[in-house]
Order: sequence, then structure tokens, then C-alpha cells
Amino acid sequence: MPGTARHDREMAIQAKKDLAKATNPIEKLRLQCLSRGSAGIKGLGRVFRIMDDDNSRTLDFKEFMKGLNDYAVMMDKEEAEELFRMFDRDGSGTIDFDEFLITLRPPMSNARKEVIMQAFRKFDKTGDGVVTIEDLRGVYNARHHPKYQNGEWTEDQVFRAFLDNFDSPYDKDGKVTTDEFMNYYAGVSASIDTDVYFIIMMKNAWKF
Repeated sequence: MPGTARHDREMAIQAKKDLAKATNPIEKLRLQCLSRGSAGIKGLGRVFRIMDDDNSRTLDFKEFMKGLNDYAVMMDKEEAEELFRMFDRDGSGTIDFDEFLITLRPPMSNARKEVIMQAFRKFDKTGDGVVTIEDLRGVYNARHHPKYQNGEWTEDQVFRAFLDNFDSPYDKDGKVTTDEFMNYYAGVSASIDTDVYFIIMMKNAWKF
């Protein structure tokens, strides 16, 4: 399964090798994150979100530099400035860090996208492109959840917590769109080297 210590070590070693040859600032940052294993890019995202006190989902250059420093990214100020300019396309002086982090992830193959959509379609019983609590009834068994078993949560609360895993962190409305589902698994995909490994993981997790 993804996230094993052996897999993380192998990925970190390869990322460090590739880093020595990287010249593009985006690729340099991506490889530095991946050299930390499966949680690398997500870890940088957490640092940025902590700094985003007003939930604006944007960072100015000062916040951006602080985030890189807090995450111990090895990048000089000139490289960071170049990287920031690449994302600040409108010259506003701020960047959307959700978009920034998504761009850091390695692109997904069509095979990965298709298996993600297979999982989504399994839960989207109505076929309307949005998974809700109603879609989960009869598909996801909430009764095995420990908080349901001890009486702390209702079945609907278990369903909502499950959906929140995939929902946008800034718009947890209890509905998961195909884009949100794909975005969640794009983050998972970034830590998995091969298509075969990713597809096996998805099929085991979603039982199809």
C-alpha cells in the first residue's frame, strides 16, 4: 500500500538524484517535496494553510518566502522570486496557493484518471457528477465506524465525515464534485511512482 516506509525511501532517493539535474524552479521545489516521501507536497500545503489566517487562499511574496523557510526548502531568494513570478501571472503580487500546489504535483496519466473516475462513478449513484450523503446510503456502511458504534455519531455524521475527506478544505458543503475527487487523488498520485501500483491501490481501496 502507498505510504509504506520502503516505498517512501525509494521515492526519496530517486527524487534526490533527479534534484541534482533539475534547473526549472517548479521542478526543483517538486523534487524537494517528493524527497520527503509521500507526505511531501501535502506538508508544504499545510504550512501555507497555517499562514493563511484570513482563509483568502492567496499568499504574497513575504508569506510565500516564510512558508518555504518554515518547510526548510533549499532555494535562494532569486529562485523563489522567479518561481513566484511564474505563478503571479496577473502581476497582482499574490498567488493562489491551491493552484500552486496542484501545479507542483506530477501530471497524472490517463490510466490513473480513468481508475479515479471508476471509483467516483461507484459512489455517484445518481450519475449527476456530485456525491452527496444520499449517494452513500447503501454503498458505504457507516455502522462499522467506531464513533457510530459508541453512539457518538449518527449515520449521517459518519457519511459527512467521509465526504469531508474529499471535499475542498475551504468549501466543505457535504458535496463532492468530480473535480474535488480528482484533486484529492492527484495529491495521492504524486507520491506513487507507477501506474500499476496506483491502480492496484485504488481497486483495493474501492473494491472494484
